[in-house]
Amino acid sequence: MKLTEHAYKVTDEDIDALRTAGLSDDEILEGVFVACQFNAIDRLADTFGLYELMQLREQ
Repeated sequence: MKLTEHAYKVTDEDIDALRTAGLSDDEILEGVFVACQFNAIDRLADTFGLYELMQLREQ
């Protein structure tokens, strides 16, 4: 949630907490990357008013 809503507020302590929970740096990077890609696609869909995947095919 923090990455999606307030990415600029992610701190070293947040990353350290993920490491403490057992995630590797590669896993953390992958999670951040996936969240960023999802957010980018979500913003595109909102911008163009695409609310269903089928609408993408129809254009």
